This record gives sequence, structure tokens and C-alpha cells, in this order.
Amino acid sequence: MAIVLDPISPVAFSVFGVPVRWYALAYVLGFVLGFWLLKVLTRKDDSEIYLTKKQLDDLMTFLVFGIILGGRLGYVLFYNLPFFIHNPIEILAIWHGGMSFHGGLIGVIVATLLFVRKQRFSDHSVIRNSLRVLDLLAVAAPIGLGLGRIANFINMEVMGRPTNLPIGVIFRGGPDFPRHPSPLYEATLEGLILFVILFTLYKKTNLRRYPGAISGLLCVFYGAFRIFCEQFRQPDAQIGFLTSWGLTMGQLLSGIMVIIGLVVFVLAIKKHKGQL
Repeated sequence: MAIVLDPISPVAFSVFGVPVRWYALAYVLGFVLGFWLLKVLTRKDDSEIYLTKKQLDDLMTFLVFGIILGGRLGYVLFYNLPFFIHNPIEILAIWHGGMSFHGGLIGVIVATLLFVRKQRFSDHSVIRNSLRVLDLLAVAAPIGLGLGRIANFINMEVMGRPTNLPIGVIFRGGPDFPRHPSPLYEATLEGLILFVILFTLYKKTNLRRYPGAISGLLCVFYGAFRIFCEQFRQPDAQIGFLTSWGLTMGQLLSGIMVIIGLVVFVLAIKKHKGQL
């Protein structure tokens, strides 16, 4: 027997008549909690790279633009390029939905490189310091990922494939067959569990001393979790399956991500071999 739910309004509340959407709240709360965690992780006595309050503020500014621009352009390029070629003005309409994690990740990497180039760290290596910052961001990233997936569920976006399992969900007024609540699967794996794994590795092991190691593991674990969750998620209608055996665009991009993550992790460890 499926779980039957009333649809939840995508608008959480209004301020002077301006609607504030759950998805926007997820982004804001993700940034706020991520900023707080970065402050904790960059304390002088417990971090491989120290960031002042001004540097943290600047970093968050770079990240906001990197995530929004990268996420949107990633969606445009990876998921719906023909539509946006014919409707270029829609590229700016992010309130209509359409953000790509993989594009956002590229945006974060570029933003971090630009941020580090502007700083004057005692160690002047841009790549090494960028990897150190990315390791910190890797620990904080699952917070925003998890909140974003919960917002997806509230908005009834990227829902799952049909299922006969008791965990299947039917939203009144929507399709009359139960579907996997795949955004909640992703919120659990890519959000909560991924955060616990990376936070534990950062705090309880010496991996934080090897620039790039934690970032590489984010790619590996996220990619693996995403590939698994895509088994239950309905592929984007405009793309469908990429192969006759059911490969989705999310799985393809995540598979590439796993490979890159493994390479980055191995190189980070080999560079400091014998010091773990």
C-alpha cells in the first residue's frame, strides 16, 4: 500500500507579497550552515589552512556565484541544450528550476581557484591551497546537497520510478500510481550519510593533511551514491535513458566523477607516501 500525501506548496511563505520558495530556503540555509561549519573547521589549531573572517566572507561570495552559474550552465549543457538554444532567455529563469550538481561542482572548483589566487597565504602554491580549501568545502557540501533534495521532494521534482513497494508515494492531484521518493533517498545518502563519512574522515584521520584527499573522496562517494539512487529516479523526460540497458545522464556524469575522484585521491596520498 502506497503512502498518499497532499502536495506541499513550493512557496514556504511570503514577505511583503514576495513569495519565498522552499528551494531558495534550502540554498540559503545550506550556505548559512556551511559558512558556520567552515568557521569551525578553519580554527587555527585544527586546520591545514587558516581563513580569516574576511577571507571566509570573500570565499562565500565566490562560491555563491560559482554554484549558481556552474549549476545553471551545467544543466543547460548536460540536460537540455536543444531547448535553451531555441529559448536562450530561459537560461536566466532559474526560478523555473534546472540546476546540475556536476555543473555546480565545476563552478565551485573555478571559484575556489579564483579566490585562492587573490589571497596571500604563507604557502604561495595556488593548486595546493585550492585543494586545501576544496577539502574543507567537501565536508560542508553534503549539508546543502541534503537540503536541496528535501526541497526537490517538497516541489515534487525529480521523483522516482513507479514501484509496488510500500514506500512508494502518491501525491494527490498528481500521477495516480506510487513512485519511489527518490529525492529522500538522495537526501539520506548524498546528504546525511555523506556528511557523516567526510566529517569523520576529516576530524578523526590524518587525511586532511594531504591536499585533495578529502575532495577526491567526495567525488568517489557522491558519485557512487548518485549512481545507486539513479536506479530509482525517473530520468529527465527530455533525455530519457542514454542506452538500451538503462544508463542515465546522472550515472554517466557520476561515473566520470568517481574515476576523477579516485585519481585525485591516489595522487594526494602518493605525494605524501609514508606520512599517513
